This record gives sequence, structure tokens and C-alpha cells, in this order.
Amino acid sequence: MLAEFRSFLKTANVAALAIGVIVGAAVGNVVSALAGHVIMPLVGMLLPSGNWREARLVLKPSAGAGSAILYGQFLGAVIDFIIVAFVVFLITRWVIKPLLAPAEEKTKKCPESLETIPEAARRCRACASVLVVASKRDEPSAVSEAA
Repeated sequence: MLAEFRSFLKTANVAALAIGVIVGAAVGNVVSALAGHVIMPLVGMLLPSGNWREARLVLKPSAGAGSAILYGQFLGAVIDFIIVAFVVFLITRWVIKPLLAPAEEKTKKCPESLETIPEAARRCRACASVLVVASKRDEPSAVSEAA
């Protein structure tokens, strides 16, 4: 049972997943701090009321807590989400996407079927016509032609 558990840990990449979760949490903290302490104060300066996160719509006034819709808190959470999502998008675009992008394969068009095929192909996969190879090593040399 212990060997099976060890095998599971190795094959399921649990260590890599744990590292990803830890790094993700750290990045989340940085992005939340950026949103809460840098960007949101700037947004607060642009709005007429500086304390806009405390905005509420009172439904039933009372001496105690009363009933109110805290739309300022909701709008703040939506703006925080948009900022965090945008920063995650930028990180993905700048760091992860270039690592995952496959190398572009050079292609050419078949003169018969006009299909796109790999440049090194000798026969078209669509029409099975034999293609002329343009490299020097595949052309017969002058010595072999004279013989």
C-alpha cells in the first residue's frame, strides 16, 4: 500500500501541483495588494466620494444594524476581480504562452491540389502526386548523368 501511494505521488505530479498552488497563492497575494493598495486608491480619487466602498442603499432604517444593500462592497469586489483577472492574463500571455507555443513547421503548397503540406514532403497527402524536391542533395549530379 505504501509503494502504491509512493507511485501515485510520482505519477500524479503531486509535488509540481503543490508548488503551483503555493506560487499561485503568492502571486494572488501580490496582485491583491496591487489592486487594494495601489490601483483602488487611484480609483477612489477619481470618484466624487473617496469612501465609495462604504456606499449602501438602506432598506429599513433601525436603531441597530438595519437592512442595507452594500453595493459599494460589491462594486469593489467586481473591480478587484477584473484587475486580478487582467494581471493573470498578462502573466499568462508574457510568461506561459511562449513556453507552450509549438515551433512553426515550414510548409508549402501542392501545385496539383493546392493543399498545405510540410516542406520536406515528397508526396502530397491529399492527391498523392509526387512533388519536386528543391534541395541540392536530391538532384542528380552532373557526374552521375554523364555516366
